[in-house]
Amino acid sequence: MNPSLRTRIRAGDVAAFGQAFEEHAGAVYRHAARVSADWSVAEDVVSLTFFEAWRVRHRLRPDGDSVLPWLLGIATNVLRNLRRTMRRHRAAMERLPEQRVPDFADDVVGRIQEVEQLAAAKAALARLRQPYRDVFTLCVWSGLDYASAAEALGIPIGTVRSRLSRARDRLRALAEDELTNRRTAAESRIPAAQPIHGRDR
Repeated sequence: MNPSLRTRIRAGDVAAFGQAFEEHAGAVYRHAARVSADWSVAEDVVSLTFFEAWRVRHRLRPDGDSVLPWLLGIATNVLRNLRRTMRRHRAAMERLPEQRVPDFADDVVGRIQEVEQLAAAKAALARLRQPYRDVFTLCVWSGLDYASAAEALGIPIGTVRSRLSRARDRLRALAEDELTNRRTAAESRIPAAQPIHGRDR
């Protein structure tokens, strides 16, 4: 009987790890892109996730099927760390004098709608507490079942179920609130119509 992919990765088999990358890098990227709403960040997350996965390969459980839950669990931790780093970076940038930023609108015009949708979803999701946000992104966005999400996060299946239920209820309310706020903000930016005056005679 041939050893499983998990067993081979734990043993340091480079070919097995390469197979895991080929099979699951896309799923890790999509998960990171949804959570971060940023394609460049998602690319960094993929690299960091597989780097970390190789470093801690001995922690991979030998039993189980796909290694995707394990990889998404690592990606979730990478995203948490990146968020902390980005918060510190933003705080440092805010202390610098304001500088003129080039306009790259032409380069991203085709992505605007998708970016706005991702940003709106991220804004609502960001208001969830971290434990609920992690369960929601893994189960709903990345399609893990309860058992796989439990493995990814290292928590019981029952905890996954209860957190997901609460996350969905909370997100409905937050999404409605976010949509209302965005519409109000957009309306406030529309300039009032100026009266048209005829020439004096």
